[in-house]
Amino acid sequence: MKHLCIGFIGLGLIGGSIAKALRANHYPCTIVAYEKEDSVSSENLRIALSDGTINNIGHDLSVDFSNCDIIFLCAPIRVNLSYLPQLKACIKDTCVLTDVGSVKSIMHTAIASFGLDKQFIGGHPMTGSEKSGYLNSSELLLENAYYILTPSDKVEKKQVTMFTNIVKRINAIPIVLDPKDHDNITADISHVPHIIAAELVNLVKESDDPSEKRKLLAAGGFKDITRIASSSPIMWQNICLTNKDSIIHSLKKFQSNLDQVITALEEQDSEYLYQIFESAGIYRNQIPNSKGIIHRIYELYIDITDEPGAIAIIATLLGSNGVSIKNIGIIHNREFEQGVLRIELYSEEALLKAKKSLQSHNYVLYERT
Repeated sequence: MKHLCIGFIGLGLIGGSIAKALRANHYPCTIVAYEKEDSVSSENLRIALSDGTINNIGHDLSVDFSNCDIIFLCAPIRVNLSYLPQLKACIKDTCVLTDVGSVKSIMHTAIASFGLDKQFIGGHPMTGSEKSGYLNSSELLLENAYYILTPSDKVEKKQVTMFTNIVKRINAIPIVLDPKDHDNITADISHVPHIIAAELVNLVKESDDPSEKRKLLAAGGFKDITRIASSSPIMWQNICLTNKDSIIHSLKKFQSNLDQVITALEEQDSEYLYQIFESAGIYRNQIPNSKGIIHRIYELYIDITDEPGAIAIIATLLGSNGVSIKNIGIIHNREFEQGVLRIELYSEEALLKAKKSLQSHNYVLYERT
């Protein structure tokens, strides 16, 4: 296998996780990460250098990236676009450019305008975390996650094959899509759901009274379905502006569906109302539990008695078995849920370990599916 020189522009959560996965899976490569002058990420790059994830820190794209075989653009999409003129002037003809953003069409258009489409394979690892930055990156973040590839029509097949093999080597699952198909799909399954979640929260906020009864009673199901509304507002502003056509199309379809629901309610159309819930339930139950574009929550719900020390006993039990708890609390609004105590964990491994520990002590557990 050929030894490659791989460059990273942006070594945060996703870039750092890809680099760590390359190292963990012993891919033969030299890794260089770009550092701008006065960069706030300087300390993280020093850590990546000292822990062996990267080999070099580059300060001049025209010098340090001119020999790269692959360059990962892992900064926000508008920042990635700003680097294209410099990269056009310095990279070799055989270098593959790729990115990791959740919007693809705008990137392909810009790439074509710079005449770089023979070298571009768009990428979107469908994984992530609510935490950002290199310090939160992990070689396991991409494990069994779908990794969407949107190669330019002009890129050579051997380059696509080479990059696909790299994706497989880091234990992700490559799927090739057309850029516009990608953007339409992500609008439906990620971008619009984030907008809807945000607006549901705003609806409750704007409807609440000074005593904030809605906020008090919103625990449980409402908080679960609107969890993604807590995502970075800057990131989602950027996504909305760069994928606006697909998002607008999807929102108009959703708006039409809501109009039909309103009509059904006004006309007391019981059959229509039954069908929307039945069809949604059937389709949702067919959705696999593999990693997807919206981050999974690792959580357990437990029946416990209301007595002093009950929560402390569980926390101690999990701690003694090496399980770190991300969040823990009593669920007061359980209208559609079972389990008094909700425990949120950091990983699937922690979830499995917690289940085993608690079941061995005869606790009754519930999982959301």
